[in-house]
Amino acid sequence: QVQLVESGGGLVQPGGSLRLSCAASGFTISYYAMSWYRQAPGKERELVATITSAGGGFSTNYAESVKGRFTISRDNAKNTVYLQMNSLKPEDTAVYHCNAARGSGYYGGSYDFARRDYWGQGTQVTVSS
Repeated sequence: QVQLVESGGGLVQPGGSLRLSCAASGFTISYYAMSWYRQAPGKERELVATITSAGGGFSTNYAESVKGRFTISRDNAKNTVYLQMNSLKPEDTAVYHCNAARGSGYYGGSYDFARRDYWGQGTQVTVSS
């Protein structure tokens, strides 16, 4: 069974830090671009950060609002992706979701015609004094 399980959320004061984790099971993240999204109440879902697979050079991309404060990383051996969040602001308050995505192509010696797109249930991050 494919699962993405986020953890590490909580209540933190402005200026504080949190580290989110996303543990994958039922598939290997090695061939997937991994991303963090967030959704605040009454707002649309926002892409926060992405890290590509080795095929993409493990390149990273961030929303302008989090550049310089958040860092996305991955540990393929642990099948886990992380989001280090520093200098947190009240506007960072949201439910943070992990996403794994890849298109069709050759993976592990066989061709997969399907686009794969998996989501976690999310973890709440609240930044408040």
